[in-house]
Formats: sequence, C-alpha cells, structure tokens
Amino acid sequence: QVQLVESGGGLVQPGGSLRLSCAASVDTFALYHMAWFRQAPGKEREFLAAIHWSGRSDYVTHSVKGRFFISRDNGKNTVSLQMNILKPEDTAVYYCAMAKERLTETFRMRITDYAAWGQGTQVTVSS
Repeated sequence: QVQLVESGGGLVQPGGSLRLSCAASVDTFALYHMAWFRQAPGKEREFLAAIHWSGRSDYVTHSVKGRFFISRDNGKNTVSLQMNILKPEDTAVYYCAMAKERLTETFRMRITDYAAWGQGTQVTVSS
C-alpha cells in the first residue's frame, strides 16, 4: 500500500516562499506521475502541477505558473513543490498524489486519475 507524507507547510507572509515535500513509501515511485493539488476552505480540490515519472517534463496550471515549480527525486522517492511570491489566496491544504496509470506520457488533472493521496499539509499566507 502506498503511503504519501507531505511536509513543509506553515505560516508565511505574502510575498514569501515555501517548499513542500512529499515522501512516498513505495518501490515503484519512479514509474508514476506525481502531482500536487490544493483545497481551500469551502472550495473544491484544485490541480496545481504534475511531473513526469522520469522527471523530464512537467505541467503547471496557469493560475500558479511562474510562481510554483514541481520537481522530483526518484532516488529518494520524493516530490517537491517550490512556491514563490505567495499570496493570501494560496492559503489551502496542499496534497501530493500518485497517478493511477504507470509509465504514461499524459498528464492528468482530475482527482479521479490519482490513486494515492497524502494527508495534506496546511499552508497559510497571511501578514
């Protein structure tokens, strides 16, 4: 059973940065796309970014493109989300997720395309 554990959330001032990490306890980590989502209070869970199983490409949604960057280390079974120039509207619980399909070339953005989820880490952007 896959376990994903996020870390790195916290309180940050507007304009600041945070780096979230997600550690996966599965030997086949390098075979799956990984993604980050977030969910703000009263809102649906929102796709942010996905990274190819090899790490050679990624896709970042338009609303955070240029501020958020996804990366992975297959040797350490980790995926990270670097978040810069944070805004109050970035306040949410952030989740990492592992895709259902292995060795695919297609980035997926629907919640139902992901089989495993972390417990989430809270990010609060406030002065």
